[in-house]
Amino acid sequence: MIDENSSDPVTLSGSCHCGAVRFTATLTEGFASARRCTCSICRMRGAVAVTSTPDAFTLTKGEDKLATYRFNTGVAEHHFCSVCGIYTHHKRRSNPNELGVNVACLEGVSPFDFREVKVHDGQRHPSDDPEHRSHSAGVLRFEPTTEA
Repeated sequence: MIDENSSDPVTLSGSCHCGAVRFTATLTEGFASARRCTCSICRMRGAVAVTSTPDAFTLTKGEDKLATYRFNTGVAEHHFCSVCGIYTHHKRRSNPNELGVNVACLEGVSPFDFREVKVHDGQRHPSDDPEHRSHSAGVLRFEPTTEA
C-alpha cells in the first residue's frame, strides 16, 4: 500500500506491459506529486504521472525498444515501448529537468491506489504563461465499491 500524500522520495522499479523496457526511478517528490493533465496528449493517454528527474531515472533494459514522440514545441519527450506501446515516462515541457513517470508501470503501484489526483490545466500550459504559472483543472476521484 502506498501513502499517496507522502512527499518523501521513494525508489521503485518499473516496466512496460511486455517487459521489454525496464527502469528504476526515484520519485523525488513522492506519491504526493501524482497528477493528470488536460493537454492533448495527456487527455488521450489518461495516465497518472509522478515526478522524477533524469538523474533519478535509470533505464535498466530495453533502451533500443524505447520510442520517443515529440510534437508542438518539441521540448517534451514522450517515451513508450515500441513493442507493446505502453507509455512509461516523459520529459516535461513545463520543466525539462523533471520527468513524469506512469504510475501504472511502477511495481506494486496502480492508478487506482490514488483516491484523488490533481488535474493540471494543460490548455493553459505554464510554458505559455509569462509568469510560468500552473493552473488547476480540477481533481479526479476514484471510489472503490464495497462489494465483495
